[in-house]
Amino acid sequence: MNKILRYDRHAVKQRLIFLCVALVLVPVSLFGSLAIKARFSDGPSVIFSGGPLISGEMITGAEPDWSFVRNVRTFELQLLNPARSRTLWIVEYQGKLYLNSNYMGGLRQRFWKRWPAQAERDGRAIIRIDGKRYQRNLVRIKKGPIVEQVTRAFTEKYPVEMTPAEVEAETLWLFELAPRSSITDGG
Repeated sequence: MNKILRYDRHAVKQRLIFLCVALVLVPVSLFGSLAIKARFSDGPSVIFSGGPLISGEMITGAEPDWSFVRNVRTFELQLLNPARSRTLWIVEYQGKLYLNSNYMGGLRQRFWKRWPAQAERDGRAIIRIDGKRYQRNLVRIKKGPIVEQVTRAFTEKYPVEMTPAEVEAETLWLFELAPRSSITDGG
């Protein structure tokens, strides 16, 4: 009888281990597959960065009236180097576009948010809003009266409080999405 109970315990233990491994491996492989697929897609998914922004009319010429962005919650940003895209928040203030990157002082920035430092090195970007693409240049803003105005605009639009003190402490980075005056990269 003891041999049967030991055998049954051993079999139960093996089945539990198999079940635990399966419960871990299935979501991990699914998550990994979705992340890889997103990297080769036209734009980001909800939680994964994506590939280059390919679809949508490329708008050139005079600067548009950006006031329509007041009704846009998120937009897609693709840096040219590396050519990956992500979904971010955006505000319009006095005819110019701005984006932010929170949590820049902690572990999240070091392990997850590499794009702000990449944008500071090479600000060439493409943005897509409502299916239309625009070539931009990200210019980091660290000080000046515009910091208070832009942080206030983000605080009024989104359910967060952003302050100039966060920008000064470099836990919040702000970028202007400036027009690219001379495009030499072809795209």
